[in-house]
Amino acid sequence: MAPEEDTVAFAEVPTPVGTFVLAITEAGLVASGWGSRARLAGRLGLAEVHDSDRTAFAVAELNAYFAGELRTFETPVDWRLMSGARLQVLQALHRVPYGTAVTYGELAELSGSKVPARGIGSIMGSNPIPIVVPCHRVIAAGNGLGGFSGGEGVETKRRLLTHEGYLQPTLLDL
Repeated sequence: MAPEEDTVAFAEVPTPVGTFVLAITEAGLVASGWGSRARLAGRLGLAEVHDSDRTAFAVAELNAYFAGELRTFETPVDWRLMSGARLQVLQALHRVPYGTAVTYGELAELSGSKVPARGIGSIMGSNPIPIVVPCHRVIAAGNGLGGFSGGEGVETKRRLLTHEGYLQPTLLDL
């Protein structure tokens, strides 16, 4: 039998921006995203365990976030899929507060990674832990939203930023 830290438990959570899958190792949340659990499992290559106790805290936090009751996730993050400058950038992003946003250039500076703004966009597009590591809070300079590869793309980013109060609701949100 594989050691606990080499296993992953999954939870699928219905949210206002689509079904969201959480992948949690013994160390913490290792991956999340839209799409199928099988897709995440294939990327991770870890033995799957069925452990609702392991996933319960992260599921409760995600539900509280979408209910407007949670602004800071306390679910531990398992950073094993990241290293080097990518890790520096995503850890800096993890500290960007709810209801705020930074530009790609500002995140580059915050991370101290020397990754140029264009490279930050690439790192955001491959973020394995969206929402908890909030790549939706990174916007283009000049108040443009920039890109987003999760859910329904930029529309999902707009909905998350509206949910957090960074953007004002549109008629579509009412």
